[in-house]
Amino acid sequence: MLTEFLQYMELELNRSRLTVDAYGRDLRELAAFLGRGEEMEDAAAVSTSDVRAWLADMARKGLSPRSLRRKTQAARAFFRWIQKQGDITSNPAAEVQLAKIGRKLPEFVREQEMEQLLDNPILGGDPALNIRNKLIISILYSCGIRRDELAKITDADVDFHQKEIRVHGKRDKTRIIPVADRLLDEIREWQTVRDGLYTLPSPAPLICSKRGKLSGRAIYEIVHKLLLPTGATHKSPHSLRHTFATSLLNDGAEINSVKELLGHSSLQSTQIYTHLTFSDIRRAYDAAHPRGDASK
Repeated sequence: MLTEFLQYMELELNRSRLTVDAYGRDLRELAAFLGRGEEMEDAAAVSTSDVRAWLADMARKGLSPRSLRRKTQAARAFFRWIQKQGDITSNPAAEVQLAKIGRKLPEFVREQEMEQLLDNPILGGDPALNIRNKLIISILYSCGIRRDELAKITDADVDFHQKEIRVHGKRDKTRIIPVADRLLDEIREWQTVRDGLYTLPSPAPLICSKRGKLSGRAIYEIVHKLLLPTGATHKSPHSLRHTFATSLLNDGAEINSVKELLGHSSLQSTQIYTHLTFSDIRRAYDAAHPRGDASK
């Protein structure tokens, strides 16, 4: 039964492999807690009290509110699917309250630090790979894409004439990102170097090594190393995505446009950046205005 539900999530709901795997782990944990088989064949006998007891046990073991929230959502989705099959009349997880989580403001790299990083060459190491690694930073900062989206870009996705990059996002959604001339020049430079180093299938992956496209993990490690000199708390590709959104909103971009560029399905996901940019404005006011807090 559980395997059938996970196949339904992946094939019919088009959920990502990461989500399907996470839900599978959560639901098998629930089955083990209740002493039922891995497939939870006797799901009709599960009660709301059973689900609450499982979550309470996870909370006592120190599980974070975010993880508890996901486990509750997994249980809700599973029993909702069973209900649609007609095997149960009510969803035992529907009345279980979701754990409340505080929403953190996204981490970003200061604009001055980013400009300094991009305006100066990377010292030491392989000069060819330095060109590639700097391009990684440039694309993530200039386009606001996710690291896995960057890994998927091929030469066919870069349109030098229209000055655009086609990005393949979550759930196979495609979006178009405008690209500045400076970034296009960096892409051309790396392609020339890359083609002199590697023999790759066509269309060639843009960001690659001799073995083919770089993994998301490899991209993370490159970005983390290059961001070490900055003051960012989290030195990751996602920090550059946050930086992209923050810079656009600080410079007056309309929030719906930023939403489309980021590939968010909901405006709510983008609105967190408005809180962050307002906090920047508040600090600037307190520091500079004669009636600000710094003047006291």
